[in-house]
Parts: sequence; C-alpha cells; structure tokens
Amino acid sequence: MATPSDERTIVITGFMGTGKSTIASRLSTRLVRPLMDTDAVIVRRAGMPIARIFATLGEPAFRKMERDLCREIAASHGMVVATGGGMLVDPANRELVAQSCWVVCLEATPDVLAARLSRSTARPLASTWRPLYEARREAYATIPIHVDTSTRSPEETVEEIISLWSRSR
Repeated sequence: MATPSDERTIVITGFMGTGKSTIASRLSTRLVRPLMDTDAVIVRRAGMPIARIFATLGEPAFRKMERDLCREIAASHGMVVATGGGMLVDPANRELVAQSCWVVCLEATPDVLAARLSRSTARPLASTWRPLYEARREAYATIPIHVDTSTRSPEETVEEIISLWSRSR
C-alpha cells in the first residue's frame, strides 16, 4: 500500500506494446491510487481518437497536448500515470516529470513487441514501429528504472514495480 511518506506520483512509461496502460491500471488498484492514462485524457480533451488527432491536427499538435499534460503530471501527487509511448522521449518532458515523480520504463523484446503490435488497430504508429523503436531506445535508456514485461504476467510486473518502489523510498 502507498504510505504517506511517499506520495510521489508513479509514472509508467515505455514503448508501445510494453503494457503501460494495463500495468498502470492494475498498479493503481493495488496501491489504491487514482489512475491517469495520458492517451485517454488527450482523447477526451481533444474529442477525437489519437489516430484522428494525428490525421487532422498532426503529430506536433499531439505532442503539444502531451507537453501540457506533463506539467500537470509533474505537479500531481499520489497518482499512477500511464504515459503515451512518446511522451517522455522528449528530454524536457522527461526531466520535468523525473523531478517530482517516480518513473518506471517498461520494456519488451522486439519479438514480443512484434507479436503484441500485430494485433493493434488503434495505434497510429504501430505499422512503422521498428524504426520508431530504434529511434526512441536511447531516450528510454536514460530512465533509471526498467522492468521487462516480455515474460512476466501483468501481476508479476506489478509486483516487481511495487518491490522496486518500496526499495526506492
């Protein structure tokens, strides 16, 4: 359970297909903390799905929405946040969130990602994921805490995150 001694927001980030939304949801339930899924917030605020945001407003408009949301996350306390896969690739976003939140980067092997993303229809960048994965690897590597979801169940991943979080306090 979350304790008053550490009310930092826990941010779950990583590449698409690593399980961010699933893990953050289960973690928020387990720790009895409010959940924010940044993609869902952006969809609600924009009034359209992410694929349509990309198609009609463009990726730069989507990234601006993410930057604005990063400021809210950095000012939050006691939440669990699932970011979009590109949100913390931006160095300014990553630094802002890392200053006040506890950030975990989920990862998975390319073979696992390929299998997971082949089933995706709602991700606008899923069809060209490999070059994007390579382009983002360096940014993800700067995040100190990583948990590999390739062979772990969601429950095992949540347990690992709770264990790491408990040791970090």
